[in-house]
Parts: sequence; C-alpha cells; structure tokens
Amino acid sequence: MGPVATVRNLSVALPGAGDRILAAENVNLTLEAGKTVCIVGESGSGKSVTAFALAGLLPKELTVTSGEIRLSDVNLLQLDEPAMRRLRGAKIAMIFQEPMTALNPVLRCGDQLTEVFAAHKRFGVSERRERAIALLTEVGLPDPERAMRAFPHQLSGGQRQRVMIAMALALEPALIIADEPTTALDVTTQAQILSLLKELQRRHGTALMFITHDFGVVSEIADEVVVMRRGKIVETGSADVVLRSPRHDYTLALLAAVPSMIPPDRHDFARNPILTVKGLTKSYPSRRLFSRHAVHALKSASFELAAGETLGIVGESGSGKSTLGRCLMRLVKPTAGAIFLDGMSIGKDRKAMQMVFQDPFASLNPQKTVAQIISEGQIVQGASRATALAVSSHQVVHPLAWCQAVEC
Repeated sequence: MGPVATVRNLSVALPGAGDRILAAENVNLTLEAGKTVCIVGESGSGKSVTAFALAGLLPKELTVTSGEIRLSDVNLLQLDEPAMRRLRGAKIAMIFQEPMTALNPVLRCGDQLTEVFAAHKRFGVSERRERAIALLTEVGLPDPERAMRAFPHQLSGGQRQRVMIAMALALEPALIIADEPTTALDVTTQAQILSLLKELQRRHGTALMFITHDFGVVSEIADEVVVMRRGKIVETGSADVVLRSPRHDYTLALLAAVPSMIPPDRHDFARNPILTVKGLTKSYPSRRLFSRHAVHALKSASFELAAGETLGIVGESGSGKSTLGRCLMRLVKPTAGAIFLDGMSIGKDRKAMQMVFQDPFASLNPQKTVAQIISEGQIVQGASRATALAVSSHQVVHPLAWCQAVEC
C-alpha cells in the first residue's frame, strides 16, 4: 500500500499576537494506507494546526505560507472550499477533541449523523437511519436508538465523543485525522475505540493521523511517531525506535513526564472530614408513556474527604462521576442524600467550593475577555468590579483567540 497523503515543507504563520512567527514550520509527513502516524507534543507544539491544515479547516487568522499537502495526486492547498467540502467526509475525515463544540447543540445526534450521508447524497432516508444506528452500535453506544433521539447535552462526554467518531467513520474515508479523540474517554471505552480504529484500518486500508499526548495510546496503535515542539518536528521514526531509543532531549523529557502507576507515599490525615457525603442520589423519571421507572444517574453515594486529601472518583463513561460533581456543587439538585461541608449542611452557597470542568472551550464565555471571566466569580460573591479586575490577569484577549494561539 502506498501513501494516501503527504505533507511537504508546510509552514503556517501565526497572527501578530502569537508567541512566535510560525505555528508550523517546514513540516513533512507521509501518511500511508493501513498505517497509523501518531503526532506527539505538548500544547502549542503545532499538532492541531498541522491537522487542521490537512483537513482545510485552518481559522482565517492562520495562513499557509509555504509547502503543499497532497491527497493522492491532488494538492489540497489549491482547492477552493466547495471542492474541499466534497472531499471532507468522503475521502478525509476528522475526529475532533471537543465534541461539545463540534456537535450542533440544537440538532439531535441522529440528525447530525444522517446529515453526513445527505450532504454527500448517499443512500435513501430509511437506509441512512439504518446505517447511523449501525455506526452508533459499532462505536459502543449501549442504546443507539436513544442516542439517535438525544441532543448532545443529554449524553455524557464519552458518549458525545463516540457520536463524533461515528460521524467520521460514516463514509469510510481513506484518511482519518484524530485530534486527541480519546482524551475524554474512560480506559475501557478508549480501548474499544482504538480497537475499532485498528479494525477499520485492517478492513479498508485507512490511513490514520492520530494526535495525542498519551504515550500509552502511542505504544498501543502507532506505526510511526512524529514528535513536535514549537511548530517543528524534532524527532520521527518507528514507534519501537522512538519509544525505546529516543534521540532528542525533548522526546526524553516527554517520556520522563509519563505518570507512574506506582502511587507515592501518603501522609496520614486526621480523620476530621471537611466534606461528608451521605446517600447522595440523583434520579431522572422515565420519559416513556405510562412508565414510572426512574433512571438512576447516581445512587446512594457516601464518602468522606479530609483537608489536604485527594479523592479519585473513577468509573466508565456514564457511571455517574460528573453527576456526583455537579450535585456537590448544586449545579444539579440531588434527589436524595445530604452534603456537609465543615459539618454544616450546604445549600446553594458555593463560596467554599469550586469546580474545574472537563471542557474549557464549552465552559468559557467566548464573548468575554479572560480577565472578565476570571473576575466574574469574585463580583458575584460581592467584590467590586474594579477590585476583581485588578486581582484578575490583565490579559484582554478572548478565549477563542487564546485557545487558537495555545493550540498552535
């Protein structure tokens, strides 16, 4: 099998406010049929920019200054947008990192999946639905019919990502670009998705460009590894060579930063809990006609947490982890149970508690500057606007611009 796509001397310029001139500099890649190339590097190394350039999805602020990208014998950089739309989905597809920002929040997931077939004029209406259900089954969603009817916000983060993967796989493209698609997934689901992608390659000879920071994923699926730093490729080679005998200091540093599975020594904490949770339950009534069955998103969770202690909540997608966090913050009202903070039952007052959300792009308001976002919580809790803004960073860019610059 030969190359499906090649990238030659690709350079992409950052806007004037960037921390460097080029987001990607003289990038060279070969993506072969049936092979997986893993692009590895820290945030800001140029991984996503290279992927977006290949898919023709670069934001207007970024400009390709040199190079070529060929899919088979076609230079993608010379195609207009209608021509690229005909290729995307059919010949080249992308699995995005953040499904909540990639999926349309006002369309049901089934409609978004069948839209892929409709946009490329494939199959009749009934067959589109059948194929969509088959795809959702293939990516491991436990109730495909329900997922077809659901809006994105009604699914867990892992389930939304599986819908995104199903959309990318819909037309069995020759090249799939996966931009950290397993970041939001539990290890069980991650293994299923990686196995699915490998099976797709085996059956159809698909080329896979996989962007990741997880060296466990790299060791599992990579044929070739490309290490990027500040827009440049610093090391490339087969997975065995790069993982076992890295040559560049940056690669060595990345490998050294992989967390160990051996837990560190723990301090003895005084069992005077700062947080006590007793029988916390969150149930949702069934939407089925004449049914009184309740769906338990969280059932009878009880635990204690001492000051200075870290409690890890682990479980598969849909196991109730995020529901537990939202109940603790009273972003979701529990059906039953009690929460005590420093011995006092908590109501709606969340001054002493904070939450870091899974998806910052979906959590940050794109219409406000970073300084405004940081100061908003202080203002709500009674601080004056001037004081809150003085405490906050003087950064005045919007989250969209910041995210683009960082991801470059």
